[in-house]
Amino acid sequence: MRESETIEFKKSTTEVKAGVTSIVAMLNKHGRGEVYFGINDDGKVLGQTLGRTTIKDITQAVVDNTEPKVYPKVEARQIEGRECIVVEAHGSDSPYFAYGRTYIRVGDSDKAMSPQEIETRILNRKKLLWEKEISEKTFADVNEDTVKEFMRKAKAAKRIDFDFVDVKTTLKKLHLLHKNQLTNAAEVFFCDENSMEVQAAIFAGTDKLTFLDIKSFKGNLFSLRQQAEIYVESNMKWRADLSESRRKEIPEIPVRALAEAIGNSLCHRDFTNPKGNEVAIYKDRIDIYNPGLFPEGINPEDFFSGEEQSILRNPLIAETMFKSKDIEKWGSGIKRIHDECVAAGVRVVFNRRKTGFVVSFYRPKWEDGEGLGEDGPKTIKKTIEKTIKKNSQKILDLVRQNPKITAEELAKATGLSSVGVRYNLNKLKKENVLKRVGPDKGGHWEVVG
Repeated sequence: MRESETIEFKKSTTEVKAGVTSIVAMLNKHGRGEVYFGINDDGKVLGQTLGRTTIKDITQAVVDNTEPKVYPKVEARQIEGRECIVVEAHGSDSPYFAYGRTYIRVGDSDKAMSPQEIETRILNRKKLLWEKEISEKTFADVNEDTVKEFMRKAKAAKRIDFDFVDVKTTLKKLHLLHKNQLTNAAEVFFCDENSMEVQAAIFAGTDKLTFLDIKSFKGNLFSLRQQAEIYVESNMKWRADLSESRRKEIPEIPVRALAEAIGNSLCHRDFTNPKGNEVAIYKDRIDIYNPGLFPEGINPEDFFSGEEQSILRNPLIAETMFKSKDIEKWGSGIKRIHDECVAAGVRVVFNRRKTGFVVSFYRPKWEDGEGLGEDGPKTIKKTIEKTIKKNSQKILDLVRQNPKITAEELAKATGLSSVGVRYNLNKLKKENVLKRVGPDKGGHWEVVG
């Protein structure tokens, strides 16, 4: 064990003030933290002498000198045969202050937070309350079928242990009611008419100057996710891999990565921002925009390793989507998007914007072998060769059945263009498999041998 962004060592309780500061810094960064008294900076266990009131005094020091109040778990623990004191704290009311100042954890150090960062944290704390505020919607506005479908998925994922009885009982057990009224979180999940919207568009180039199509999706959060996913999947490129025995349809961007990005953009958006989510398909990329700023103090790349802990803007909404397996809660979304794209040879970039956050998937140039792995060019060649062979065999069979069949009829029967039909006919002719009998106009093809 060593010091980290969520673990701090102190030689003894004489450093209790510094320990309280570390607790605040860790809560402001990760919402949790542990301080060990009786271990030095190098991780060597020294042990800690416990008096009759030691644990009580440390607990009181934390409670009296933090704002908002932090109520830690403090206990004696045997580590390497020596007695130490461990202080554990959790909280989501950032920014926390210690002795009138606030700090943030950077590596294994505590850094003073800037006034601007403090202001941002205070504003974000207020925004966190949005999901728990009482909605203007009533139970009559709830789509019962959506609640039942949610319960089916959550039960299948084994993340809830109760059954659907009725809407009110179910939403209460999901903590989506306040004083028997719908919260805003319940509204966006289960009311088809709400303030949420997803703008989707296809653009001719690499900017927003000329659009080819534009849509506006409305509905509950689950419906919006489905509509956005269908829109992207229907308007991106797919190719057929015929290199194996069975035809395989492969998307230019991994579908799981796109679904993860869309789900995360809806879950982690700033619901107090009237601007909607956006899905934009450009000539060179697909952007998933979320009107919610990325947390300060960490970068998207910090999540690639899977060790960084997420900071939730909407913990109740995240918890609910976690239950139905629509997201994985603890900061794993960015890692999964990154890993899926790396495996597929697709470039993905996570961009902070002044107004929100964008995940950009860059569309591969399949004609150059991009996005097909190290054997991309070979795969393309193999697929093309197999496709040509398959089409040539179709044409050969059709000519054998009807020697007088026309090029137009061949195109209709095979689904090829007229150019494709001519290419395959000439190829078969060069291979001396077919021959032309009579003039070009009025003649016919004949199978050789």
